[in-house]
Amino acid sequence: MNRIAKKFKELKKAKQKAFIAFITAGYPSLAVTEKLIYAFDKIGVDILELGVPFSDPMADGPVIQEASQQALKKHTRLIDILNLVKKARRHVNMPICLMTYYNPVFCFPENRFILEAKKSGVDGVIIPDLPPEEGRGFIQAAKRKGLDTICFLSPTSSRKRVKLIARVTQGFIYYVSLTGVTGARSKLPADIRKNINLIKRYTRKPICVGFGVSTPYQAREIKKIADGVIIGSAIVKKIKENLGAPDLIRKVSGFVAKLNK
Repeated sequence: MNRIAKKFKELKKAKQKAFIAFITAGYPSLAVTEKLIYAFDKIGVDILELGVPFSDPMADGPVIQEASQQALKKHTRLIDILNLVKKARRHVNMPICLMTYYNPVFCFPENRFILEAKKSGVDGVIIPDLPPEEGRGFIQAAKRKGLDTICFLSPTSSRKRVKLIARVTQGFIYYVSLTGVTGARSKLPADIRKNINLIKRYTRKPICVGFGVSTPYQAREIKKIADGVIIGSAIVKKIKENLGAPDLIRKVSGFVAKLNK
């Protein structure tokens, strides 16, 4: 049982839901990312999602796109992020997932990425532009090494697709709450509960909701119907608001702690 499965088992036993925080690795620097990992672990973030900067992040809204561009300008590479996770593993046991597009994995290449990710202490990978039909080989190879491949479902997913994702995803199902890209929204779509309940008919795997969640109230509402909530753009925006501030880590981690209340 890897760290993700163990975490959901612990949360279920405690009758709690997962809080998953996303940050872009290397924004504003890898040194800051490292400090945020330790701070998030200390305040009780259940799972950390580290975004791998990419030049064409098609699933991301303007906030995370800008963060990715800034990280790329600092020459943040996939190998640097894996080394950072490896270093952080000496101090934290919090599950860590990488959110990356397929191109960096392909160029690594695939098999080496799986081996190095597992060796570094990565627990799962989220690849928005690698559908399971095309990623069957990757998913199977990762599974053999104990690395979870987390797949997406959305409001437009058919029942056939729900069944497929329920079968192949590892760790948890990432439910995209809306059509479009990441980014804060003033209110959540009305069909979330219905769609989550539909997915639950086909799987017992955890279902976590992301995209558009940005306030403590929204996070609490999501936790009532799903197994976890994922917040990214709001956290990355808070980092941007505090760039250059000596207390950036304290302010961002304080903001994240409030989101998880």
